[in-house]
Amino acid sequence: MKLKNLFHRKVRDQTAGAGYRFFLGTSTSGKRVNERSSMQMTAVYSCVRILSEAIASLPLHVYEQSDNHSQKTRDHPLYFLLHDEPNPEMTSFIFRETLMTHLLLWGNAYAQIIRNGKGEVVALYPLMSDRMKVDRDDSGQLYYEYQVSKADPAVNKSGMVRLQPHDVLHIPGLGFDGLVGYSPIAMAKNAIGMAIACEEYGAKFFAHGAAPSGVLEHPGTLKDPSRVRESWQATFGGSSNSGKVAVLEEGMKYTPISVPPEQAQFLETRKFQINEIARIFRVPPHMVGDLEKSSFSNIEQQSLEFVKYTLDPWVSRWEQAMTKVLFNDEEKQNFSIKFNVDGLLRGDYQSRMNGYAIARQNGWMSANDIRRLEELDPLPAESGGDLYLVNGNMLPLEKAGSFYSGKETSE
Repeated sequence: MKLKNLFHRKVRDQTAGAGYRFFLGTSTSGKRVNERSSMQMTAVYSCVRILSEAIASLPLHVYEQSDNHSQKTRDHPLYFLLHDEPNPEMTSFIFRETLMTHLLLWGNAYAQIIRNGKGEVVALYPLMSDRMKVDRDDSGQLYYEYQVSKADPAVNKSGMVRLQPHDVLHIPGLGFDGLVGYSPIAMAKNAIGMAIACEEYGAKFFAHGAAPSGVLEHPGTLKDPSRVRESWQATFGGSSNSGKVAVLEEGMKYTPISVPPEQAQFLETRKFQINEIARIFRVPPHMVGDLEKSSFSNIEQQSLEFVKYTLDPWVSRWEQAMTKVLFNDEEKQNFSIKFNVDGLLRGDYQSRMNGYAIARQNGWMSANDIRRLEELDPLPAESGGDLYLVNGNMLPLEKAGSFYSGKETSE
């Protein structure tokens, strides 16, 4: 029985995971959550900034495989684009920071690949993720459709533009179909919406003079109650009027009816929502300013775990996506793109020096191996920079005591 290729058929929808969408919009708290409103939350802004700046600041190099080891090469044209300037308008830091921000907010990062007549990559331009659609044609082949305007670089026209996969650098986040990622903001909009609601509640609390709402009671009948309410609000409303003494006439009485913030556990809720947002992005709480459970003894370990469990997966997504589309099939056999995270994994200076000393004395690191890890220039080979040395008083176990037995024989 001959099996049919399921992808070579007419597809009426977007990619296979299009049916499983997480939309931005109104959350259960009633607050609207999108990429702009969420970035106004300090916790979201902090997490996005930490991750995007971390990826942007990591050294990015092109490596060439030779003699069973890889080494950095500056000769490949991609080195300048990735390490220095992906296009004439921005630096590598700004380019990677922008794409990483898109990836964290929308779940996908896109960049248009500009090639010359030889098919070589000459420029990379970021594309807005909310204007990109990934689809399949009648034969099941992927294509990208982008809504452009005249202000977009390297396009110079408006309308919909269809791009082929080899013309788009696409870095997807977590998704169901392996092609398109889903927005972390949309997936966690209820948690972010609650944080927005808590912040708005606190702002309005102080806007109303840091006093709970209540009822003004009058023993008689008021001819114009709205005038009394407006007069009360103008006199005692707002944080600038906080602390004023109210003088009530004609037997009027003020009765508060709202639940005080301490009883509503307002501060605890706000603190929990900050940790909740940090959990969404897998950022240690101390990196967003919550030092309650941090100490001098565990912050360094938490920082190392941040590199291992948070940054490393993002780094792998970037490296594999770039290698897949920026190299041709022949180059993939000899070249690779790698971020250098060694600097972030280094401990304190004394611990590093003690480790280097042990490695040097036991012969499995040379002086140049150590200098490369410390980002220092290598020593010349004639000066012994590449020598591997061992302590001279160490012998194989089977030769232990041979010196003394030989000495007794000679006597």
